[in-house]
Amino acid sequence: MDWTFEKVITTEEELRDIMGHPNEIVTSKTIDYIDENCRGFIEKSPFITIATSDLNNNFDVSPKGDPEGFVKILNDTTLAIPDRPGNRKADTLRNIIQNPNIGLIFLIPGIKETLRVNGTAKIVTDKKVLELLSHKGKLPSFAIIVKVQEAFMHCAKCIIRSKLWRNIDDTQERAVPSLGKVLVDHGKLEINVEELDKMIRDDEKTNLY
Repeated sequence: MDWTFEKVITTEEELRDIMGHPNEIVTSKTIDYIDENCRGFIEKSPFITIATSDLNNNFDVSPKGDPEGFVKILNDTTLAIPDRPGNRKADTLRNIIQNPNIGLIFLIPGIKETLRVNGTAKIVTDKKVLELLSHKGKLPSFAIIVKVQEAFMHCAKCIIRSKLWRNIDDTQERAVPSLGKVLVDHGKLEINVEELDKMIRDDEKTNLY
């Protein structure tokens, strides 16, 4: 059965008429480097997704996983990701050769928020980098080097809706700073962290759908 659609959104004005606009907390949360909050998240993350595109706008999203901290922070604007053995299709690597733009999502099991990083990438085989990314004595064939242009935390709602982490105990101490703490730091907000965390929790309870 073919579907036909009569009400298609084609302009941002139409989009905003329905959705509205983000508040200052959201618009100020993006930074262009890896700070201590992002570093802590990356060092705890065992799983990422990588979005890339070729020159014809054919997109691909690829998962990558390893022991936590497998993505290495070379400096506050540079990340290194190992490319482990796989099916040799090399979708991500072929796309990067054509188009360096890249998007990453970092996940930590049990943590409802995610970290998003956007930037540009290149593929290297420098031995000192491959050695840094080695696991159990085995070096990856390639390293994906990401130059960070944007880094920001994504709220917990998609994880809550999906029940991805079904047994989250919110009373346990977090392995990474709270979303409120990160937003205050990244946006240089004057709001109290505890107050913002409460606002976020209330929003998660009342504004999922």
